[in-house]
Amino acid sequence: MTDIKNITITDPVYKEKTSYNFIERFFIKLLNDKRDMAFIKLCGLIFCTTVPFAVYLFIPGNLNWWLVLIYYAFNFGVLTGSFILMLHLTSHRPLFKKEYKWMNNIIPWVIGPFFGETPESYFAHHLGMHHAEENMPTDLSSTMKYQRDSFSGFMHYYYVFIVSGIYDLAAYLKRKNRMKIRKDFLAGEISFWIIAIALLFFNWKASLFVFVVPVFVVRFLMLAGNWGQHAFIDKSKPKNSYVNSINCINVGYNHKCFNDGYHIIHHLKPAMHWLELPDEFLKNLDKYTTENSIIFEGIDFFMVWFFLMTKNYKALAKHMVIVNPNITTQEQAIAFFKERVQRIDVSGYTTPQPGNAKLQTA
Repeated sequence: MTDIKNITITDPVYKEKTSYNFIERFFIKLLNDKRDMAFIKLCGLIFCTTVPFAVYLFIPGNLNWWLVLIYYAFNFGVLTGSFILMLHLTSHRPLFKKEYKWMNNIIPWVIGPFFGETPESYFAHHLGMHHAEENMPTDLSSTMKYQRDSFSGFMHYYYVFIVSGIYDLAAYLKRKNRMKIRKDFLAGEISFWIIAIALLFFNWKASLFVFVVPVFVVRFLMLAGNWGQHAFIDKSKPKNSYVNSINCINVGYNHKCFNDGYHIIHHLKPAMHWLELPDEFLKNLDKYTTENSIIFEGIDFFMVWFFLMTKNYKALAKHMVIVNPNITTQEQAIAFFKERVQRIDVSGYTTPQPGNAKLQTA
């Protein structure tokens, strides 16, 4: 346990480069923000590794189990987290300038399907719905009604999302009159499954392992991450981002996944550039104490989720950053965590009228 007053941040911040190679100079002219050159490099890596590897698996006679294992180990172990957070950030802040806006389709439409992301579904769910509803009961991925240290509760959460998630999101977007987002979402979802099913007739094993299975794996991972991000809720003010979200700081995950750990700040300022988040955190340390927020150091959202599923509260307490001077012992921290993960009666909440929430993008 570290006192927030003594915190030192080791997560990525922007460092101005003094020189750029010719490839970087070319792309800087196309980018909205040169600080996002990391996304260009990640896309280049994917086009040089994942895409040709997947194509190779589709060639008749090439697919075997050890190649599939290598493909999964590389994609899920090395690239998936970085890709999803690149998709996340470029949904909030378009990567390319308006005159090159067609290139913004490359990440969700061309690369996304190789990582279990059906085109437009992430944007529709995350910006079209999640940020508008802020984990309240009207949020289709809200964690409020669940006991958030319950594995059976989480599996029900996942089951509902898999079984009715597409229908529920389409219905929500229609109800809110976000018809452009709904149209793009359905076009992406339907197109993906038509192509994936068609490819089953060409090479069913390759289509299954390259496109179909990753959808279910990645949606599990994203829901686990969202559960960890929104597991500790102050039921007296559940829409307050300081107490319905958490921050995970000084962890390798932030280097790989573009400072995704600063989730409280992301909900407060969704269009803020990812390299500005650590400084924004340091500027507002007193606010975290005032609001009695939960901050972890050295673990990420998936570890938070795992510790909750295994009820390993001692591990959570070990990594807690002390923001409340009245919570200084492991026992006090555990009692605090257990209070914040209790299911919340959502029957008293009403659905807001359509159109009263704004999309938050750069």
